[in-house]
Amino acid sequence: MKVLVTGAAGFIGFHTAKALLERGDQVVGIDLMTDYYDVDLKKARLSVLEEFVGFSFYKTDISKQDDVFSVILEHQDIEYIIHLAAQPGVRYSLENPYAYIETNVMGHLVMLEAALKCPDLQHFVYASSSSVYGENDRLPFNPDDCVIRPVSLYAATKASDELITRTYSHLHKLPATGLRFFTVYGPWGRPDMAAYSFVRDVMNDTPIKVFNHGDMRRDFTYIDDIVDGILSVLALPAAVGEVSKDELTVNNDHVPHRVYNLGNNKTECLKDFIEIIEAATGKKAQQVMEPMQKGDVKETYADITLSRKVFGFEPKVSLKEGMTRFVAWYRDFYNC
Repeated sequence: MKVLVTGAAGFIGFHTAKALLERGDQVVGIDLMTDYYDVDLKKARLSVLEEFVGFSFYKTDISKQDDVFSVILEHQDIEYIIHLAAQPGVRYSLENPYAYIETNVMGHLVMLEAALKCPDLQHFVYASSSSVYGENDRLPFNPDDCVIRPVSLYAATKASDELITRTYSHLHKLPATGLRFFTVYGPWGRPDMAAYSFVRDVMNDTPIKVFNHGDMRRDFTYIDDIVDGILSVLALPAAVGEVSKDELTVNNDHVPHRVYNLGNNKTECLKDFIEIIEAATGKKAQQVMEPMQKGDVKETYADITLSRKVFGFEPKVSLKEGMTRFVAWYRDFYNC
């Protein structure tokens, strides 16, 4: 099948595109290659994908409708869209809020309009985030929880994407699925994320900032588990009134749009996370305690009951194993 993957040179987009190509699918990749983090890392990911004959790439800004529509016109036989491109990061949204509205809201709207121009489209799958839960104090986070109290602009844009997609799904009967990712990490990861930056700093004997004095917990999810979830749900387009085998109502609001959590279903203490990094690197972390940052939440924890029942999502990689793999990749990639 033919799949359009936005953010193909990004962390999750790269791994998703690679998995699709390895199983024999054609992938049309879109990415703007912004300098939010190291462009050389993005180029290195892209070079891996370009080794596959079924891959084509377009350096394209998803917020520019004419540019995106020209790609769609060239590939009218696209059957699936996996929309992963976004301006990431909670803290950066305090510095450059305009980038989040342009990319995450306008870009998302453009991709929905692009989906309507694909006559053979079967499913529109897009990335949401655990950040949408914001000030929600019920743990674990459930997809049915109210998400109208975001604490960062990034979270607000992702919650907006969910609402906009549901509207398009209602108006145009567009089968669409949103996936709320929980702290994804692993080889080829994002340098601004804790897993990457902590390992880099520990390896270089640089102090790491430990926010909220270490009193934080995260549901860390290994990249391979995330990709398994994406590919599993891709084959299950949302349907109105669909009911699973165990009579669990999947969609009861008469719109072919669903939202799921993709997390490890386990919340980990930040202090334990740092100890795992120390064990994997064989070095002691120099910790500088800092207060809670604006836009952060104290804890995330995914309820994946629905994901398990509907498409068999089952995370397999523990945090210890995942970080061991990441450190091995880091040493190899940076030859250190």
